[in-house]
Amino acid sequence: MKVLVINCGSSSLKYQLIDAQTEGVLAKGLCERIGIDGRLTHKPTGKEKVSLEVAMPTHTAAVSLVLEQLTDKENGVIASLDEIGAVGHRIVHGGEKFAEATLLNDEVIKEIEACNDLAPLHNPANLIGINACKELMPNVPMVGVFDTAFHQTMPEKAYLYGLPYEYYEKYGVRRYGFHGTSHSFVSKRAAEILQKKPEDLKIIVCHLGNGSSITAIKYGKSVDTSMGLTPLEGVPMGTRSGCIDPAILEFIANKENLTLAEVTSVLNKKSGVQGLSGVSSDFRDLGAAMDAGNPRAKAAIEVFCYSVAKYIGAYTAAMNGVDAIAFTAGVGENDGVVRALVGEYLGYLGVTIDSEKNKVRGEECIISTEDSKTTVMVVPTNEELAIARETVALVK
Repeated sequence: MKVLVINCGSSSLKYQLIDAQTEGVLAKGLCERIGIDGRLTHKPTGKEKVSLEVAMPTHTAAVSLVLEQLTDKENGVIASLDEIGAVGHRIVHGGEKFAEATLLNDEVIKEIEACNDLAPLHNPANLIGINACKELMPNVPMVGVFDTAFHQTMPEKAYLYGLPYEYYEKYGVRRYGFHGTSHSFVSKRAAEILQKKPEDLKIIVCHLGNGSSITAIKYGKSVDTSMGLTPLEGVPMGTRSGCIDPAILEFIANKENLTLAEVTSVLNKKSGVQGLSGVSSDFRDLGAAMDAGNPRAKAAIEVFCYSVAKYIGAYTAAMNGVDAIAFTAGVGENDGVVRALVGEYLGYLGVTIDSEKNKVRGEECIISTEDSKTTVMVVPTNEELAIARETVALVK
C-alpha cells in the first residue's frame, strides 16, 4: 500500500508519498504561499527536484497540483491515483475525544471542528486539507493522526491546572500537549536502539526546534509534557515565550496600551529566543551571533538550555528516575552546542557527554560516554513515517 501523508498549514502544505511495505519515501514536497501566488517544490526519490511557480488560490488547487506531480510522466512516481491506498492527515488538536488515529468521517470532522478554538492557527488549516483531499479522492480512506493523542495517557494530576474546576468541565481547559507523533516515534526508536522494550524504560524526549516540547514517557506512555492547552506553554521557543507569570499579560497590556489578543500575539510571534536576542528565531543565526560576541544571543541560548534542563529535572522526579534522554527535531538533532549546554546541568544523573560523538548532525547516535549512568542520544524524528504507520494499521 502507498500512503500519502498530508500536513496542512494556513498557507502551506507538506506531503510525502510512502511505500508502506518498504517504508521508503517515494516522493515528498511542499506547497507554499497558497492563496497568495503559489510555489511548489516536488522531490521524487532518485530524480531531480522540481520547483514550480504556479497559482494556488485554494488548498484544493494545491492538492490537485500535488496529485498531478505524483502521476506526472516525467516527475511522477505512480502511474495513477488508484495506487494511493490511504491518506494520513496530521491534525494538531483532538481535545479529549481522540486518543488514537481515527478514520475521518463526517462525525469525526465535526468533533475536530469543535476543537478549533483550542488551536485556531492549526485545526482550521488541517480541516481545509482534509476537505480538499476528500473532494479530489472521494473513495480513498482518510485518517486523522492527532498531535495530542499520545498525551491522552497523562494522569489527571499532570493535566489539570490550578484553576476553578468548572473551566475544565465547561471549556476543556487542561494540558493537552503537542508533538505527540514525534514523541511517540522517538521514544519507540530509542528503545530499539537500546535493545529494550518501551514498556521497560523511562525516557525523556526533548523535541527541540522552532517549536519545542519535552515529554516524560514512562513505560511507553506519556505521563507529562511541557506544552499545555496550546503550544505556547513550556520552554522558550523560536518566537514563543513559553511559561511566564500570567500577570505579565495585564501588566504589558496596560504599559503598552495593547489588547489581550495583541499581547498574546506578542507572546506567540515576537518572544522566545527571537525576542530575547533581537537577532533571530533560528538557532544557527543565534550560534553565529554568540560566537561573534553578541551578549543577547548568548543569553537567549542559555535561557533556552536552562529551561530544557529544568524540565528534564522535573520529569526525572515525576517518573522517579530516567533511563534515557533523547534529543530530536531541528535543534535537538543538529545543534551540539545546545545539547552540550543542557548536558552540563545533568551531572546529578551521572550524565557525561562524549564531545566527539556530540558533533553528530541529523543522525542516530548515543552521545553519552560508555560510563555515563544515564544514556543520552540523538534520534531523528520522522513524523510522516509515524503517521503512515498509524494510517496503515487502521485501514488494513
